[in-house]
Amino acid sequence: MKNFYRYTVAIVLTVTFLLPINYLFGGNPDRSGQAGASELLINPWIGSSGWGGANIAASRGLESVYTNVAGTAFTTGTELIFASTNYLKGADISIMNFGISQHVGEAGALSIAIMSMNFGDISRTTINNPDPSDVNIGTFAPNLMNISIAYAKAFSNSIYGGFNLKIVSESMADLSAQGIAIDAGIQYVTGPMENIKFGIALKNVGPTMKFSGDGLTFRGFYNQFSRTSPNFQQLSSEFELPAQLSIGGAYDFLFNENRFTVAGAFISNSFTKDQYILGGEFALSNYLMLRAGYTYEDGITEKSSRTTVYTGPSAGISIQIPLNKEKGSVFSVDYSYRDTDPFSGIHSIGARIKL
Repeated sequence: MKNFYRYTVAIVLTVTFLLPINYLFGGNPDRSGQAGASELLINPWIGSSGWGGANIAASRGLESVYTNVAGTAFTTGTELIFASTNYLKGADISIMNFGISQHVGEAGALSIAIMSMNFGDISRTTINNPDPSDVNIGTFAPNLMNISIAYAKAFSNSIYGGFNLKIVSESMADLSAQGIAIDAGIQYVTGPMENIKFGIALKNVGPTMKFSGDGLTFRGFYNQFSRTSPNFQQLSSEFELPAQLSIGGAYDFLFNENRFTVAGAFISNSFTKDQYILGGEFALSNYLMLRAGYTYEDGITEKSSRTTVYTGPSAGISIQIPLNKEKGSVFSVDYSYRDTDPFSGIHSIGARIKL
C-alpha cells in the first residue's frame, strides 16, 4: 500500500505537468516581446551553469532550485551557497545569489534562495534634459530580485519530486512590479548502480505582472486653452512570465572513485526559441569537478541569425575540500564561464558549504 501511494503521487505530479503544456507552449519566438521577467531564465548557480544546465536529471542539492527542484530532495544535511556573477562582462551588471537547503528527515528538504540583479547607477534623463552630461538631474538604480521557497521529497528509492514558489520583484526609478511563479519537477533514478537518471521540470508558471507607480503619472493640459495642469495617469500593459518546460536524461560512468556524467536536455520556451543542451561532468575522487556544455538553438551558430547574446559553449570547475569525511561535510570553491557575443562572457564565482 505504501508503494502504491508513492507511485500514485508521482503519476499525479506528472499529469499536473503535462496538462498545461498545450496552453503554455503554443507560442513562438515572434511573441518574445510579450514576455517579461526574463531574469527568471538566467541561471545564477555556478555548478549547473558550468555545463549549460544540461543536468535537468542529475542536479543534486541546493542548486536544483533553478534546474529541477526535485533535486533538492537529495539534501542530506545543511547546504549553503553564495555566488557572485559578473553578467555580460563590460556591461556593469552584477548578480548576487545566496541560498540554504535543509534536510528535515522523512518530510523531505526545504530550501530558500535569493537572487538579486543590479545594474548600477543610471543617469536620469527627461524630454527637456536628454543628455545627462549637460545637466545632471540625478541617478536611479534598477534592481531585479527573485526569492525562491522550495520543498522536495523522496517518494521512493527511485522517484523524487518537488515544488518551488518564486516571488518576483522588479523596480526602477518610480516604477515597480511584483508577481509570483511556481516551478515543479520530478526526477527518476534507476540502473544497476543508480546511474541512469531522467528528469522533467515545469518552470515560471504564474499570473501576469504589471508595472505601477508614480513614474506613470505626469502633469499636462487638456488642450491649448487650459489654465490648469492636472495629473494624468498613463496605462501600463500586463506582461506574461517566460514559462518553460525542461526534459533531460543523464548517465554516470563510474571508474572506482571517479565519475564521468554525460547529460542532455531539451528546453521548450513559451516565448523564445527551443534549446538543446549537451554537457558532461568529470569528478576526480570527489575533490575536483570539471564541467563543459554546449547549448544549441536555431540560428546560434551564425552571428547574422543569432537572437541571443549566448554563443553556446560553457565550462566550469569546482574544488572540494573535505571537512568531515564521516558526515560528508565539504567546502567547495566554484567557477563557471559562459561565452557571449557581444561582451566578454559571463563569469561566476562562489563558495559552497555542505554540513
